[in-house]
Amino acid sequence: MKKYDYIFAGAGLSALMTVYQMILSGKFKEKKILLLDADSKKNNDRTWCFWEKPDGDYEHLVYRKWNTAIFSDANFTRDLNLSPYQYKMIQGMDFYQHVFEAISKEHNIEFLQQKIIRFKEDNGGVLAETETEKFYCDKLFNSILNPQEIIRQNKYPYLQQHFIGWKIKAKEPVFNQEKATFMDFSIAQKGNTRFMYVLPFSKTEALMEYTLFSKELLPENEYENEIQDYFKKLGITNYELIEKEQGAIPMTCYPFWKKNTKNLVHIGSAGGWTKASTGYTFKNATKKSKELVAFLATGNDFRKFHKKTRFWFYDLLLLDILDRKNYLGSQIFSTMFQKGNPAIIFKFLDEETSFVEDIRVISRCPKTPFLQALGKRIGI
Repeated sequence: MKKYDYIFAGAGLSALMTVYQMILSGKFKEKKILLLDADSKKNNDRTWCFWEKPDGDYEHLVYRKWNTAIFSDANFTRDLNLSPYQYKMIQGMDFYQHVFEAISKEHNIEFLQQKIIRFKEDNGGVLAETETEKFYCDKLFNSILNPQEIIRQNKYPYLQQHFIGWKIKAKEPVFNQEKATFMDFSIAQKGNTRFMYVLPFSKTEALMEYTLFSKELLPENEYENEIQDYFKKLGITNYELIEKEQGAIPMTCYPFWKKNTKNLVHIGSAGGWTKASTGYTFKNATKKSKELVAFLATGNDFRKFHKKTRFWFYDLLLLDILDRKNYLGSQIFSTMFQKGNPAIIFKFLDEETSFVEDIRVISRCPKTPFLQALGKRIGI
């Protein structure tokens, strides 16, 4: 049985970011590291978007960026000046190639395309099993989410940001490539939180996603019918479908960190690294991977890694509302974005605001549902 210092169960965004930060630190060259994943990471299987100031850590990988974003609902449309931020898009394949190129130069890091079937703590370390081999390590980083353990409990809501996106080339020049559509709630809500999301690459090309924040996924044809209805709204009558993408991202405040042990840490969506109130992951994973690598340099007990903040509780209240009254999502986001300062809102969603700035953002939201959610949480 092969022995490693660190094994990563899953080689998705969070694992690759953490390994990349290990490489950049230069402090782990003597550690044997293994990444295990059933996928080869050789396909452009996803895109990541996030807001960030210029010259971020992965700036050289940015495929497109926008300085202005559109927010709409049935009653208003607002152009959001994102300064000092930009809205950025990175393609999965570009990220994978960049990280694996760095890994290929390290003698101590190995990637195996094998599916993890189980892992368990054993004799002061962790035993990991794939369909064909067993491996032993001192520390294991798990990024494989098991949604059933969240679904089985009822203390913390479990919603999903789920979507289908079409990348198209229209015959008509209908897009303004200088403006991304962040959220368009003008579409029929049908008792949920539903919006269109549009990333234009030129006057004729764009990625268009029909997105929900809700518990249950829809039949595939319902997403696609809604996308085609939106085409009519934009005046698109003739187009070429270039590619499709779809996803379901967990939105939950479930305390994943409580499952961490001295030698086992849960990362990525399996560790609560996805921003619970929005489903955004890339920026959070960038921060958390750096924090984890810094922790590894000084500590060896993963039970001490996590720190809960007030933003976790803010997200919990929002998810409590959307869990019980999913139709309120459009109203909540619209009241926040209609007149709020975009820079402060995005700073708040990045969990970087002061408490005074928190109040400025929260005070714009409808008060009754949040007070009711707060009352239920504290037992009033």
